[in-house]
Amino acid sequence: MVLDRELRYVTANAAYEAAVMRRRDDLVGGRLFDLFPNEGEGRRRLEASLIKVFETGESDTIAFIPYEIPKPVAEGGGFEKRYWTAIHTPLKDAGGSTHYILQNTVDVTDFVALQEAASLPFRTQSGSIELLQRAREAETAYQASLAESADFRRLFQEAPGMIAVLSGPQHVFTFANDAYRRLVGERDLIGLPIREALPDIEGQGFYELLDGVFKLRQAHSAEGQKLMLRHPGETAPRETFIDFSYHPIQDRDGRVTGIFVQAADRTDHFKAVNRQRLMVDELNHRVKNTLATVQSIARQSFKSVASEAARASFESRIKALSKAHDALSAGHWEAVDLSQLIGQELAAFGSDRIEMAGPEVDLVPRAAIALAIVFHELSSNAAHHGSLARDAGSVTIRWSRETGRVGERLVLEWREAGGSAVAEPDRRGFGTRLMERIVEGELGGDLQLAVDAQGLVCRLDVPTEGVEMGAGQHGH
Repeated sequence: MVLDRELRYVTANAAYEAAVMRRRDDLVGGRLFDLFPNEGEGRRRLEASLIKVFETGESDTIAFIPYEIPKPVAEGGGFEKRYWTAIHTPLKDAGGSTHYILQNTVDVTDFVALQEAASLPFRTQSGSIELLQRAREAETAYQASLAESADFRRLFQEAPGMIAVLSGPQHVFTFANDAYRRLVGERDLIGLPIREALPDIEGQGFYELLDGVFKLRQAHSAEGQKLMLRHPGETAPRETFIDFSYHPIQDRDGRVTGIFVQAADRTDHFKAVNRQRLMVDELNHRVKNTLATVQSIARQSFKSVASEAARASFESRIKALSKAHDALSAGHWEAVDLSQLIGQELAAFGSDRIEMAGPEVDLVPRAAIALAIVFHELSSNAAHHGSLARDAGSVTIRWSRETGRVGERLVLEWREAGGSAVAEPDRRGFGTRLMERIVEGELGGDLQLAVDAQGLVCRLDVPTEGVEMGAGQHGH
């Protein structure tokens, strides 16, 4: 007989009619388990076999199964216990999808009766009875293996990550676990090619990726892939982000027979990241507006009470803060590299006049803002009064990590050359006091200023703890 996907009879031959004591006209269109109800082990095994064939597209055999069937009223009604052997074969369309199952059934009830009449289970009266015994033993072993397989399958079915198995070049779904089905809106997938099961992902590149994995036998993976899915009953697609991998499944001869799919839904993570980015962008915008407002107020205030030089000095300090702020924004307010911070202050003088050397140092935001002011004061002084005020002048900046009795420290030396020897810096000047307050007060370090025959020498010595991102945990 033949069943459709709803387990309705499509047709049955005369031998089947005789075995089940029903006419074909009474069978066709009716549901198998409505016509032959059974709540015992027989129904469970029969139904499981039929579902397995629809899901996998592969034949399945039940070597021995007891199943009661209703007797005609003319024969007294009630149920008669019968024993069967059944082979279930998928009937597929041109695309490889299973639409029907052909059941080849053999009634072995008479053999069971002969065996039960024997004095010992293995004292057979014919080759048929011995064959039946072997079938019963094989079925027992098969059912035990199915139990183990069911446990293993349940682990995949209930796994938190998404798992699916696609078969053949059309990528027909033969397995999709609960997590995968939740992602796609609880759609019916089994037995359908992916282009038919998930038509809304057309044009997003997933079909082509699967075709490539199947053809080239090469796995493919991606992180944070955007996926637009329209759930059943919804008019607008949902924006989803997934990590996924496609792995080719090969048979013993190395031929690719399908694709194993693994995926994880990262939508909440990426939406949180996007929200955070929007908030940081908004914060950056507001801070820059605030700095611009402060600059405007200062410009108006300095008109009557200060010189043009004082106004320019103040504005340049605000600009230094703004540049440090931009560098931090580019790094999402996590860290700024020390060389980048120094380089942006000295960029106007050209690489031939500036030399920098030292390990990579990722400064935390607080330290980056503080040191940006220090480097601005040094570069401004060099440009107006030091080596960079002369065409032949230059600046060398070197830094290193040093470990002493008080722990690891960041040591930086700013050395000017090609300038003229000047007097010891006025330690009462605002710029000097500002650098001391930052280095010694805010960063807990030490600041030393001196002048040699070539120009200014500045040495900074600050603890890396609280200054460098991941200080004490990694090196560069």
